[in-house]
Amino acid sequence: MLDPVTTGILVGAVLFTLLALGVHIGISLGLGGILGIYLAIGPDAAWAQLATIPFSTTNSFDLAVIPLFILMGSLATQASLTTDLYRAAYNWLGRLPGGLAIATTMASAAFGAACGSTIVNAAIFTRMAMPEMVRFGYDKRLSAGCIAAAGTLASLIPPSILMVIYAIITEQSIAQLLMAGLLPGLLSAAVFIAGIVAIAKWKPELCPRPDIRIAWKDRWESLTHVWGIGFLFVLVIGGIYFGWFIPTYAGAIGAFGAFLIVLGKRRLSVGGMVDTFRDAGTTTTVIFIIVIGGMLFARFLTYTGLITTISDAMLAMQLSPYLYLACFAVLYLILGMFVEPIAIMVMTLPVMFPILVGAGFDPIWLGVISVKLAEISLLTPPVGLNVYVVRSSSPVPLTLEEAFAGVTPFVLMDMVTLGLLIAFPAISLFLPGLMSY
Repeated sequence: MLDPVTTGILVGAVLFTLLALGVHIGISLGLGGILGIYLAIGPDAAWAQLATIPFSTTNSFDLAVIPLFILMGSLATQASLTTDLYRAAYNWLGRLPGGLAIATTMASAAFGAACGSTIVNAAIFTRMAMPEMVRFGYDKRLSAGCIAAAGTLASLIPPSILMVIYAIITEQSIAQLLMAGLLPGLLSAAVFIAGIVAIAKWKPELCPRPDIRIAWKDRWESLTHVWGIGFLFVLVIGGIYFGWFIPTYAGAIGAFGAFLIVLGKRRLSVGGMVDTFRDAGTTTTVIFIIVIGGMLFARFLTYTGLITTISDAMLAMQLSPYLYLACFAVLYLILGMFVEPIAIMVMTLPVMFPILVGAGFDPIWLGVISVKLAEISLLTPPVGLNVYVVRSSSPVPLTLEEAFAGVTPFVLMDMVTLGLLIAFPAISLFLPGLMSY
């Protein structure tokens, strides 16, 4: 058997080699974890973990909320709620400086209350908003950046898949974490809107005002079609906040509510429902593979004592709490250049969470900061998952360089939001503090 340090170095080398070769992150984490247990403890322990962890991890009542939230978002898409939201936002905001970009941000934030998936958000609004923005003379780089950044709002605004993942890894309250993301998510949207207006004032040629006139009758009429999002938000988030039901029940009720909206809008078809359930199942499977791999890797870290060793060593340095937080942020941003957000959380939280809590940070607030950093990682090169989604989904010819150039100012806006959340923790903790459980 090898000592923990040597084992950790070997496993780290194997893990990053697999990632460099393009092996799926969940498979890479799982193989690294099993190899580490094999080298440090022995083959019997490795096979025992491989036999039990996949089932014990996914056989979790709390984890069931993920496929339910994903299904709710898929059904909301089937009901064309995104189209209704964008049309209403377009009618009301299209004439403002940067109005189409603001409308896209607002509609994306609203859809985040029913979706929870940044990828779905970005893909849908790329196909819907990109042609409109370019048609009215918007710079396609700015348009792509706006859509990619607005898509990340689903990471914070509940129901958030990343918040659920954080809660499960750190054993925190899913309900409190979902509520903690609401005000920071709205703050992120507000900062994006303020930034868009500033760009429109500074360089109006990038986002000219469209020469359109929307009658007040049409504006008010468009609002009658967005009741579905309000209904789902009150049903799911209101139910969690007031303690009517726990998050897993909220996911089930939300999915059923979205199904009723599909029926009410007469958009139910056999083919559409098959596609909806298939997409929800595929997305859930990908997430669960990452979670299982991450749990195997975390078990290796726990068995070898590396988590305790690293945590005790870093806390013994007696650094400033915000220096620990800065190290955490840098780690996230570096990993975000190569790895997707769920994998980053699975890889880093088992080690960094006890260090940061030990340094005095609130675990619920840390969840918001972690997800915000994950949001930023969705926009940074060379991976920038949302940027790739926008580029591949765009009906308008768009190069990857143009997409990353367009998203740069929005990354800077996200940094402003991150600074506000760090400076004023009450933004994240206000709503969870009002909850009675």
